[in-house]
Amino acid sequence: MTGYTEKIRQWAMDTRYTGRLVDADGIGEVGLGFSEAGTRLAVRFALKTRFDRVTDIRFQVFGCGFTIAACAVAADMSARNTLENVNRINPRQIDKALDGLPAERSYCAVLAIEALHAAVKSARNGRQPVQASLSAETEHGARVTAENPVYAALVNSPQPNYVTWEDRHLFACLLAVAASEHYDLAGALGLDADDMSAILDHFFPSADHDLLDWHAVPCENTPPEVNGDVLKILLRHIPIEGDARDLLVASSLCKILTARAAHPGHLWIAMGLFERPQLSAAIRRHLPTLAEANSQNMRWKRYLFKQVCDLNGGVMCKSPNCGVCSDYALCFAGDE
Repeated sequence: MTGYTEKIRQWAMDTRYTGRLVDADGIGEVGLGFSEAGTRLAVRFALKTRFDRVTDIRFQVFGCGFTIAACAVAADMSARNTLENVNRINPRQIDKALDGLPAERSYCAVLAIEALHAAVKSARNGRQPVQASLSAETEHGARVTAENPVYAALVNSPQPNYVTWEDRHLFACLLAVAASEHYDLAGALGLDADDMSAILDHFFPSADHDLLDWHAVPCENTPPEVNGDVLKILLRHIPIEGDARDLLVASSLCKILTARAAHPGHLWIAMGLFERPQLSAAIRRHLPTLAEANSQNMRWKRYLFKQVCDLNGGVMCKSPNCGVCSDYALCFAGDE
């Protein structure tokens, strides 16, 4: 689990308060509303109370180990405490108990507290579930269009006979979306300078490669931290047969998927694609065993982090059977 301290790891593996709570007196949720389906991390807290005191508490998480750890700490602080005191728990206390979350993961403590406080409100309001809301994200549609100058310049350059249009489109989208962010261009895609040069030479040998520098926004930030376990899982699916070009594309796609999965929102949007089906199609072309493994067509970010969660013994799902889970629509979607 890349970037995890021993304390965060211990809390992420603590299952004392995980799972469902039957006949809960209060339920609070973040990221589980219909309009947020598939776009956010999801946290649910459930409480049982007696005389305004928490007698039992459980949480369910879809998210990274940092979020699981933050929820475990929040639950431990709340157990056997009064609702008034639980409502006073804040993200700074969670961060302190974990000896400090990475700066880019501070929102994990906020997620936990928002859901926890929503559960308290629910318990005080006659058991009606309460959905907390965080600042809205605007990523509901494609970030790259055919009119994007980087995309247009790349796809309109002469096409080598060994490259398909689908792959040119894929990597033009990726380069265009990376150029729009305040990160190092290669780093935004999880690549190094050699990887980037190889991709440009392979797919766009006749394009003016300086156009990326011309259109790129200033590099002011560090890309989100990637999950090394996601990369390990993806690399296992690189085909063992194929030429050097096939290996280049498959290995680069593994790195890119890992880097873009660290961004919030839909993975296909983070990759700059025009439509959701283009992501599954790219995976089928270059990582066919991965496509076969996701036989139920789970959304790709959900699938990858579920594999990480299972690998590390964590708790992500509220139901052992996807078919009967009320959050089925959060995890599965047709390629609409």
